[in-house]
Amino acid sequence: MKDFVPDRYALAFRLYPYAKSPDQDAATPVRRKVVVVGGGPIGLATALDLGRRGVPVVLLDDHEGAGLGSRALCFAKRTLEICDRLGAARPMLDKGVQWNVGKVFHDDRLLYEFNLLPEGGHAFPAFINLQQPWFEKFLFDAIVNAQAEGAPIELRGKNRVDAVIPAADHVVLEVMTPDGPYKLEADWLIACDGARSPLRGMLGLSFDGRVFEDNFLIADVKMKADFPTERWFWFEPHFKSGDSALLHKQPDDIWRIDFQLGWNIDRAKEMEPARIRARVDAMLGPDVEYELDWCSIYTFQCRRMDRFRHGRVLFAGDAAHQVSPFGARGANSGIQDVDNLAWKLALVLDGTAPESLLDSYDAERVYGADENILNSTRATDFITPKTGVSKMFRNAVLQLAETVPFARTVVNSGRLSMPCTYDGSTLNGPDHADMPARTRPGSPCPDAPLGDGWLLARLGQGFTLLAIGAEVPDYLTAHGLSFPRLALEPTPEIVARYLGRAERAVYLIRPDQHVAARWDRFNEAEMAAALARAIGKG
Repeated sequence: MKDFVPDRYALAFRLYPYAKSPDQDAATPVRRKVVVVGGGPIGLATALDLGRRGVPVVLLDDHEGAGLGSRALCFAKRTLEICDRLGAARPMLDKGVQWNVGKVFHDDRLLYEFNLLPEGGHAFPAFINLQQPWFEKFLFDAIVNAQAEGAPIELRGKNRVDAVIPAADHVVLEVMTPDGPYKLEADWLIACDGARSPLRGMLGLSFDGRVFEDNFLIADVKMKADFPTERWFWFEPHFKSGDSALLHKQPDDIWRIDFQLGWNIDRAKEMEPARIRARVDAMLGPDVEYELDWCSIYTFQCRRMDRFRHGRVLFAGDAAHQVSPFGARGANSGIQDVDNLAWKLALVLDGTAPESLLDSYDAERVYGADENILNSTRATDFITPKTGVSKMFRNAVLQLAETVPFARTVVNSGRLSMPCTYDGSTLNGPDHADMPARTRPGSPCPDAPLGDGWLLARLGQGFTLLAIGAEVPDYLTAHGLSFPRLALEPTPEIVARYLGRAERAVYLIRPDQHVAARWDRFNEAEMAAALARAIGKG
């Protein structure tokens, strides 16, 4: 049988091969509006979102495309909704394995199962499983389509940033290529260069948090199997391949298996194919045929930068914050960074919003990162108890969970990624008490069916006024912006998600599809004031 080749730098897809840029021969450094560093999911999504908004953007990556290995795997409903706005979701949905249901086991006993999307009326499932190289490939394809429609996006492979020099109104980059070095200037620099972020190191910025004393083995296994498309998690599994284990189905007959190895391990020994096979055989049985497709060992870490904005340099994704993989919060929270940042930077660049609007990116996404780190830390402490007393408590909860429903709320095998609600944000405007809590200011808009389409698909990339049973003009024009009204019929889903006990409703929706404010009637002055607040002029 063929086994994996452990080469983390090998390319799965060569997407943007090196080509010499005229900038490299310029007598003086060329100034670009926005430079994005890092060609992973977050960097590609950032370039795509900005480019679709008409912002000229150059992406620099030290490789030429997507690397091997599944790495990020579980992409949440909110991520798919954002990617749909970017024109990339449909192939992701077609290729990915869709799932809503998870099961939790202790030893050989099924404790309970859960459904992450029990209500109907949503365009996307709770999650899809899709290997990171494919996710990047579909974002790249969407970039190519956007370029064909005139989006000013440029991708430069084999362009490694070796130095960053901040100035008052720009940033200077020293870039190395196969043809030698050159300098490039950027009005704004967005660092999407991963958890080890060379840019963060060049600027001498801290990345503080907690490293958990445990190691986990990822084994991507290619096999034919009739397991259902569900998330299966074992505490103290009966097959004794580790202290916990996780099984997920991926496209192309690949299965993700995670084994908890413990703290003091010999990494080189644990990565030997024969040792990995022994663990997989114990789990699947000795007669199951499979190939090892890709394997890696990781340590739980929950860390973040103190601030995500440093003058003209903005950090996003793992470069800004890192969480443990259980809960699928890494790439999903990074895509929410993009969703939050791109519209704000576009409004600053065209002069509609003040530069201080970007401080709200820092405030809102630090809030989101802290929420993710809290959930991830709690999951890690439950999965990997560090004392005899905490392990005894954990196992008592597991024993109760098999028969007592309330105990299941305490079990934590990784609280799965949910979009952040920006409670307390300075951008939030008025609220109305009779409307549902799930759509209060700061919250992401839940989707709902609209005839033969979907609500989120109708919101577009700018501000929108939602009107339910209220008289609202076709357009609102204020503060340099003009945007449309979207009138909704009070269907059961719209009533449950947006109207509640109110007789009518008007919502101001931000470009990232978060609620800015809501009222029970239209008042132009109040809405103009809420708009000013939402773009940093309040």
